[in-house]
Amino acid sequence: MKKKRRFTKNTFIQGAFVATLGIVISKIMGMIYVIPFHAMIGEQGGALYGYAYNIYSIFLSISTAGIPLAISSITSEYNTLGYYNAKERVFRIARKYLSIVGIACFLVLFLFAKEIAYLIIGNIQGGNTIEDITLVIRVISFSVLVVPMLSVYRGYLQGHRYITPTSVSQVLEQLIRVSIIIVGSYLVIYIFDLPIKFAVSAALFGATLGSVFSLIYLIYTRRKHKKEFKIEAVADMSAEEIKITDRMILKQILLCAFPFVFCDVCKSLYNSVDTFFVVKTLVQLGYSVTDAETVMGVISTWGNKLNMIVIAIGTGFSVSMIPNLAASLTKHDHKDAEKKINLSYQSLAFLTIPMTLGLSFLSVPVWNIFYGSDFYGPIVFRFSIMVAIVTVLLSSTTVVALSLKEYKMLFVACIAGLLFNAIFDVPFMYLLDKFTYAFYGATLATCLGHLLTIGMVLFYVKKKYGFHFKETFHTFLWSLFYTILMLLGLSILSIFVPLNVIGRVTSFAIVVLYALLGGIFYLFITYKTGLVARIFGEDALDKVKNKVKKVFRWNS
Repeated sequence: MKKKRRFTKNTFIQGAFVATLGIVISKIMGMIYVIPFHAMIGEQGGALYGYAYNIYSIFLSISTAGIPLAISSITSEYNTLGYYNAKERVFRIARKYLSIVGIACFLVLFLFAKEIAYLIIGNIQGGNTIEDITLVIRVISFSVLVVPMLSVYRGYLQGHRYITPTSVSQVLEQLIRVSIIIVGSYLVIYIFDLPIKFAVSAALFGATLGSVFSLIYLIYTRRKHKKEFKIEAVADMSAEEIKITDRMILKQILLCAFPFVFCDVCKSLYNSVDTFFVVKTLVQLGYSVTDAETVMGVISTWGNKLNMIVIAIGTGFSVSMIPNLAASLTKHDHKDAEKKINLSYQSLAFLTIPMTLGLSFLSVPVWNIFYGSDFYGPIVFRFSIMVAIVTVLLSSTTVVALSLKEYKMLFVACIAGLLFNAIFDVPFMYLLDKFTYAFYGATLATCLGHLLTIGMVLFYVKKKYGFHFKETFHTFLWSLFYTILMLLGLSILSIFVPLNVIGRVTSFAIVVLYALLGGIFYLFITYKTGLVARIFGEDALDKVKNKVKKVFRWNS
């Protein structure tokens, strides 16, 4: 008789690796599909896709953000204490109330889609119509019925330290979604010869189908291993467990999830500010509707996909930072917490500054690889990529504030940054229109809004806890200085190897050449000047050098 394979729990290191691997694989798939998708739906279709997805992301944040973490934390706590009945009640209560929230969000999106569409473009004619935008918003609204349940199951499994199935579910969800986007769009456009809005609708419906298949997988996983999850009610309950009421559990979930929901909603609203203002403002400044929507498509959809290259690194750092920072704070070791916070920022600066500015420098060939030759694409992306680095820093700052339980300060800082963005989005576009491209003003407002939030939080943390960031500030300056030297070297190279190429293959070769030479130069100069050792430590550096030596010995 074949022995049933037990479900193995992940250790912290395994869990961090598997979670990060799942994120990276999902991000890679999310980047690759844009090449055929952009070729099929074009700039106007990209703007239409962005309209729906940016609005959807707000409701998605309301219904899911922070829920996996909250359920994971509470489930782990009760499971450790042996409160198996209470643990299962957490799951049932979360599932019940999240269903209600999901239905409410769905109804708002579906019923008021036309009103939302009017807020986005008003009376502008010549591009996507209110009817087009209404259709795609209603299509994407169905996903809000499924994703809340998906977040409950993921949190439940993570609370039992089963990280692998949740990562598998993320990859499965993305795989189904990407497949539907590519196949569905192809069938609609080339087989059925229908308008672009139906191709975008098919692509957006991929989010719903991906969530459904991922949810089915997690439901099957939980039922198959129900003995290991101790799903059945346990007759003997301690006096402490009996005191835990459903109301207490619901309150605990909400208190744990709300800060994450709030922060996620604020991040989504940044994109929504651009969605509401950019197209209308550009048209008022003399841009055609087609050009304005092309720019909006780059800011909201196509450029964002490329920004994931940088943001994926920040996500991985945030994942590993949460438990490490929590461990230090639990022991009230503020010195160690300060050290880890600074190390996180310094590592991010070292990695993301050259990546971001390098992508900006290579905007033309990078854009050609993914989307082909285009006028506005590289120009918009050259500056919009800067949003990636401030987003990464904001994610780490959010983790710092939440780990310190400084919720009030974080809320105030997030609102301040968001208001700054909303107030100055249009004025900055009018201002920069006098000197350069007006749409740079929207990106500038976003970056400064994020920086305002980051600055307020770090200033408060420095004042209250005595944390110092002087060394981190110096690391930022040195990383920026060495990156500028790298770009100067690449600028000289561009005299002999031009960047203004057209073909995808040629563009790919150019990007590989510049990335290799620029990366080698940056690593060499930062190693020789001691910046690498100051950030990562001599011990870590010695380990890397020893491994490299072993590889060369083995090859020889």
